[in-house]
Amino acid sequence: MWEGFRNFLMRGNVVELATAVVIGGAFTKVVDGFMKSIVEPLLASLVPGGATAGIAALAIGPFPIGILLAAIINFLLTAAVVYFFLIRPLTSFAARFAPPPAAPAEDVVLLREIRDSLKAQNVR
Repeated sequence: MWEGFRNFLMRGNVVELATAVVIGGAFTKVVDGFMKSIVEPLLASLVPGGATAGIAALAIGPFPIGILLAAIINFLLTAAVVYFFLIRPLTSFAARFAPPPAAPAEDVVLLREIRDSLKAQNVR
């Protein structure tokens, strides 16, 4: 019984998932810090009262839908910050240092030459 539990814990998926959760928690603090120190003050200077303060007060009858709308806006702002300030720069950085694509195999080159030769014969 314990051996099966140990094997389950030592399986790659569980360890990788645990690592991802820990890294995700740490990364959440970085994104929250960026949002609180840069994005929110910027929005507060542009929109009096903050971007979501007025929206959070919206309600339809007993349903405070403004809270949901404010959460959606905060999610979209956070996603935009992550994409434009992290994902795009890291993707372009990784593309610069990526190894060049491997040359096609000899059989692929030969098949392409045969294809091009057949196309040239059919054009006449």
